[in-house]
Amino acid sequence: MEVQEKRVLELLSARFPNVASATSEIINLSAILQLPKGTEHFLSDLHGEYEAFCHILRNASGVVRIKIEEVFQNTLTESEKTALATLVYYPEERLSYLRKRGTLTDKWYERVLSQLIQLCRGVSAKYTRSKVRKALPSEFAYIIEELLHGEGTSSDKSSYYKSITRSILQTDRGDAFLVAISHLIQRLAVDCLYILGDIFDRGPGPHVILDTLMNYHSVELAWGNHDILWMGAAAGNLACIFSVIRISARYDQLDILENGYGISLRKLIAFADDSYRSDPCIRFYPKSEKSVPDGTETKSIARLQKAAMVLQMKAEAALIARHPEYNMENRLLLHRLQPESGALTIDGKIYPMADCMFPTVDWGNPYRFTKQEQELCHRLCYDFTHSVRLREHIRFLLAKGAMYQIENQNLMYHGCIPMEADGSFAEFSGYRGKALLDYCDKIVRKGYLLEEEHPEKEFCCDFFWYLWCGTYSPLFGKYKMATFERYFTDDTSLWEERKNPYYGFLEGEQGREYAQKILQDFGLSPHQGHLINGHVPVRQTRGESPVKAGGKLFVIDGGLSRAYQSRTGIAGYTLIYNSHGYLLTAHQPFSSKEDAVTKGTDIVSRPVAVSHCRERLLVRDTDTGVLLSRQIEELTRLVQAYRQGTLREH
Repeated sequence: MEVQEKRVLELLSARFPNVASATSEIINLSAILQLPKGTEHFLSDLHGEYEAFCHILRNASGVVRIKIEEVFQNTLTESEKTALATLVYYPEERLSYLRKRGTLTDKWYERVLSQLIQLCRGVSAKYTRSKVRKALPSEFAYIIEELLHGEGTSSDKSSYYKSITRSILQTDRGDAFLVAISHLIQRLAVDCLYILGDIFDRGPGPHVILDTLMNYHSVELAWGNHDILWMGAAAGNLACIFSVIRISARYDQLDILENGYGISLRKLIAFADDSYRSDPCIRFYPKSEKSVPDGTETKSIARLQKAAMVLQMKAEAALIARHPEYNMENRLLLHRLQPESGALTIDGKIYPMADCMFPTVDWGNPYRFTKQEQELCHRLCYDFTHSVRLREHIRFLLAKGAMYQIENQNLMYHGCIPMEADGSFAEFSGYRGKALLDYCDKIVRKGYLLEEEHPEKEFCCDFFWYLWCGTYSPLFGKYKMATFERYFTDDTSLWEERKNPYYGFLEGEQGREYAQKILQDFGLSPHQGHLINGHVPVRQTRGESPVKAGGKLFVIDGGLSRAYQSRTGIAGYTLIYNSHGYLLTAHQPFSSKEDAVTKGTDIVSRPVAVSHCRERLLVRDTDTGVLLSRQIEELTRLVQAYRQGTLREH
């Protein structure tokens, strides 16, 4: 036996000190390999829409309802199945609603508890008892475990299980037990959750979504461009800070900053109200149903948004000057503006400005901060970098997230793999393809985690902004972000944000070749592997399909943001990957939590693509199975070493 192998086996022997313990683990792991593969749930582009996200999380994109159909196919009516599903999704709220209606009786509890136990058996069938035991709520762990394994028992045992149910009700623990087992069903319905970016943006609750994810049993993340923007702001990048404030004002979601993260905007609001008091700021009115046209608060938010936009441009100019390698000098537009005539010159062509009021710009040096602006920059940078809740959320994004994720031959990412017009991988800083995403991942972590005094800190921190809007950013996927042009000009030709060639290459059957090229670059099977992509809303109204590249690419932009739904025609797509294959589901917009609780309203979902496996996938067919098989091989060698006397049993 080689020295290195002996050391490995000696370390393993600390956990398995004899033949009996090692062989017992081999038997256990071998049995696990034969279990059905767990259900993986893929979501993307949540955009702060907490209520819709929470509902999809609770119903697992229809998995819970599918399991109810399987278990109660011939025993419950459609309305009874709907009532049971609603109870599983919102147990606390549904109980409160039914209690007010006076429909909660002992008979109701006995019937529903029996149904929940049956359903829980159904969703837990693919897991080991050990794994289910770890998921059990501590308060009712023994009781639930007994009830889950009480099927098909003798009459004596049947009386025993009925007595458990009666005791639960007699001790007034019916509600607590029902809530606990409903949450257990939700948990067991999904083995692992994958979020493919853009938790932040537009919607009112990204901070609430992150709190929820931090308490979820198993989650992995791929960063989106809006996530990276907030990560940059939390790291102290001024261009990112002012972009975050501007977008929050644009969608009238300043509460996220002030109440969600404790970041005070009072001084910035006072500065904006004073600096732009004679400016109507019409083009900066917030895009929100709750905003009152011409209301005092609406006007104040508009002034704040414009002030943030100008501060953003000044911060970006300093950043672009520090990084000529970004090749983004064309985004410096203030010095191309003639304030007297209101003309903007781009590439030798003159365009009229729709808004030419810039009271805080010194036209001799348009990108210089005023003294008051410098003070604001310092204050806001401190508040963003010292927000305790924001710091916790960014640390979570770093711990659970990355530029991409790979699991079970699925390559998951938010934006794109940047390409050139000839179909080759685009190069940035000497990196391309997988190497580029790995480089970006490393710089992001340094940008947030390095100490302020570290010589690389500024370089890495600046990079957050490039990932937000840079030409070859894998998270952005466009050649430019036309924010200035959309705010200040009416010429729609300037508004165009041309996509990276990646998106064109992945369309249709021709895309299969490019998808396989990407999979190979990431070390995955070009035949078995799949790409799972977010970021770009699929416009069903135009006949666009979320399945591309000859079936090798799934686009699952969640479409939860109401701002997109008028264009897409739906509320986006989610993907389920279980032991039977892939299920891509299209969702209709979510009405409200109240409707779900009181009316049993679910998100109307329909399968748009189903890919069945020829044989049911088992744990042995997954990445986890590969690891378990490797452990079995090592344990087998350990047993041989014990039996041959190479190692001594303890």
